[in-house]
Amino acid sequence: MISEDIHRVQLANLPTPVEPLTRLTATLGLRALWIKRDDLTGLAFGGNKTRKLELLLADAEHHGARTLITRGAVQSNHCRQTAAAAARMGLECILVLAGRAPDVPSGNYLLDRMLGAEVVWTSIREAEATLDETFQRAEAQGRRPYRIPYGGSNALGAYALAMQELLEQGVQVDRIVFASSSGGTQAGLVVGARALGFPGRISGISVDEPSAVLRRRIADLAGKVAQVLGREETYSEEEVEIYDGYLGGGYGVLGGLERRAIETFARLEGVLLDPVYTGRAAGALLDLVDRGEIDHEERVLFWHTGGAPAIFAYAQELAQSS
Repeated sequence: MISEDIHRVQLANLPTPVEPLTRLTATLGLRALWIKRDDLTGLAFGGNKTRKLELLLADAEHHGARTLITRGAVQSNHCRQTAAAAARMGLECILVLAGRAPDVPSGNYLLDRMLGAEVVWTSIREAEATLDETFQRAEAQGRRPYRIPYGGSNALGAYALAMQELLEQGVQVDRIVFASSSGGTQAGLVVGARALGFPGRISGISVDEPSAVLRRRIADLAGKVAQVLGREETYSEEEVEIYDGYLGGGYGVLGGLERRAIETFARLEGVLLDPVYTGRAAGALLDLVDRGEIDHEERVLFWHTGGAPAIFAYAQELAQSS
């Protein structure tokens, strides 16, 4: 059992459901395929970042913060959920977004604006420096800022608690597959798996980084998560399983892999995936089954981390394939 003494604010509808993907299981010929619906956490269309924000906002509240500041891409799910959490808690929110303001706001960026977030535009290369400058300016203005890291990924360990939630739901699986990027979700799952004796594989699908970079980041973060949970442990890069063969045209670039996954999950199960994260991770899952890397006797769980609003920012590209 992982300690539940960690202070949190209630933002998410938990536990999120675990559902069998019956038609897709039969189509793929798998022993069993389940889906963990973290797209249903409930905060402004939900997503995995809501779990992290429950712990981050508790810490912000402890420090007397009045303004949340974080960064991400134009269609950042993390930024959208941070803006929603700020609105829920009566806080200001500043988002540092890498890219250019679209002529017509859509998807997550439209929701950022609806939720009242202030947006600072920057380039990908200068994003972290701009975040520093934005934080310092807000601090000088007396806005009492609280800085949330990229992707909400730090040592607070929300997904170690989520692993406990999954195991308490009683579904027996041999492998968990999900999108991995900033590393917080996978680090938490890895720590939770060791703490709770989960014997299966934790298979992260990289959406933007080479495996060597991501393994190093996650192993380091996992050790910090363990410390917060009162566990003096270290993790090696060899303990972190990353598939980086599905990067396609790059971060946020919709390709055939993502199209296939989005259409397959929608038409067989009525489940909506996004083009950036869950579409890429699910596309990898389908390919790994096709190639026999995932054995047909395995019981697999796909962890849906959310992101549905981004679908609308890719409407024209998705319409061409439907």
